[in-house]
Amino acid sequence: MTELETPRPEAGELLVKVAAASLNGFDAATAAGYLQGMMEHRFPLVVGKDFAGTVEALGEGVDGFAVGDTVFGVVAKPYLGTGSLAEYVTVPAAHGVVQVPEGLSVRDAGALGLAGTAALDSLNAVALDKGETVLISGATGGVGALAVQIAVARGAEVIATARPGAPAEFVTGLTDAEVHVVDHTGDLEAQVRALAPGGVDALVHLAGDGVLLAGLLRPGGRLVSTAGFDPAGVEGQDVTVNILMADPKAETLSALAEGVASGPLRVPITAVYPLEQAPEAFAAFGSGNLGKIAISCS
Repeated sequence: MTELETPRPEAGELLVKVAAASLNGFDAATAAGYLQGMMEHRFPLVVGKDFAGTVEALGEGVDGFAVGDTVFGVVAKPYLGTGSLAEYVTVPAAHGVVQVPEGLSVRDAGALGLAGTAALDSLNAVALDKGETVLISGATGGVGALAVQIAVARGAEVIATARPGAPAEFVTGLTDAEVHVVDHTGDLEAQVRALAPGGVDALVHLAGDGVLLAGLLRPGGRLVSTAGFDPAGVEGQDVTVNILMADPKAETLSALAEGVASGPLRVPITAVYPLEQAPEAFAAFGSGNLGKIAISCS
C-alpha cells in the first residue's frame, strides 16, 4: 500500500470514488509481471480492472453521466497504470462503464464487470442455443461460475469441470437447474461421453488442456477460449475456434447488470477483503479460491 495524489480526469474521462472492486486472473498476471512487453506499463502502476463507485468529477466533453452517479465497469485503457485497487480511479466515459441499476448492490457490481463480460462474450461467441450441450472447463473460477449460470438461463445442458468435494458442490449450487459436474483429474473423456455420447455442441475453454477438451466436441462443434488455445492443435478437425479477449461494451455490462438485478444471475462472491489486505487477497486468489474475491475500497 502507498499514497498517491488523487488522479484528475482527462478529457472524456470520469473520476470515480471506488467503493468496491475484485480480483481477476488479469490482475494476478499483471502483478506477477507476466504482461511486460505485451502492454505499456505506467508507473507507479495501480493494479485492478473491476470497479464500482460514485462519479466524483467529469472530464471535459463527457456526456451521459453526472457527479453523484453510481457506476460500475472495467478500466478500459490501452495501458496499465490507473487501476481500480485504490480509493479513486479515472476511466473513459465512452467505454467500460455504465450506471448501476436498482437491484444490483455496489459490492456485486464491483465484482461483475470483467468476469461477467468474459462469460457472456464466450457464450455469444459459440452462439449457444436452447437445448444444446456445452462443456465449461474451469467452472469454479469467476468467469466459469457466471458462464454456468448464463448457459443454464439460455436453456442449455451444462457439463462443468470441477474437482470432487467443495469445488463440485460450489458449481452445483450456482443454479437451481441441474448441472453435470465432471472431475477433470479423472477420466474426463469417459465422463463427458457418458453424458454426451456424440460429443458436446460447444466448449468454453477457461482452463485445462484445450486440445484434449476440443476432442470432446461433436463434428461441427464450436469452441471459445480465453486460456491461450492454439488453433493448430485442432487442424483438420471439424470445429470452429474462437479466441476471445473480453470487450466490456456498455450494452454487455448493462445486460449483465440486469441479469443480476432481475434474478437469473448471481455474482459468485465467496470472500471479501478490505483494500489494505489486498496482498492477502492475491495470495488467496493464487491458492485457487472458488468464485470471486471482492475488495472493499470504502
